[in-house]
Amino acid sequence: MSHLPIDHSDTPLRLFKSDILEFFTHISPVTVTIIWLPVAVYFFIQPISTAGKLEPFVLIGFGLGLFFWTLLEYTLHRFVFHYPARGPLQERIFFLFHGVHHAQPQCKTRLVMPPVVSVPLALIMYALLHLLLTFLLKAPQWIDPLTSGLLIGYLIYDLTHYATHHFPMRSRYARFLKRYHMQHHYKTPEQRFGVSSPLWDWVFGTMPPNQ
Repeated sequence: MSHLPIDHSDTPLRLFKSDILEFFTHISPVTVTIIWLPVAVYFFIQPISTAGKLEPFVLIGFGLGLFFWTLLEYTLHRFVFHYPARGPLQERIFFLFHGVHHAQPQCKTRLVMPPVVSVPLALIMYALLHLLLTFLLKAPQWIDPLTSGLLIGYLIYDLTHYATHHFPMRSRYARFLKRYHMQHHYKTPEQRFGVSSPLWDWVFGTMPPNQ
């Protein structure tokens, strides 16, 4: 990503000739919230409704989902979005996924994940949770709270990402995240992969020294 020229113009880069395809590359954080927040609430409430009370495993599973999201966020950003493309086709694919954001980091309509990407990813993750918890660990009751935590973690990530680019950050930690992410864009695009948290950069050595 470090080789991409940075464009600060107000006109979004066009990605497709088709107006329909182009339309689906633009998304508002409000839309993302409207889509995913009710789903996350549903998965949190479902096991409470079934049991008739708030069981401890619901809160534990929700917390684990939040935690697992931070690792998933780091993994996707580092190993998928910043995958070293080999050949023109891969370069095109990964530019569509993430390179366009590095080429035009202040484009307001390309700061959160479009549903055409997030929905398939969510379905894949849900299927994997079902496989792991239902068939391998025999603990299907954990699926819903873990899913809720993962979705809330994703929302926090997407909204934090938007905020680091376009909102004044008032708290000390929020200002740190904004500076941390801006340094990823303008100083070290192959480091600082955490957006909502720098935890896994520290664990895996992608946090620059003296950070």
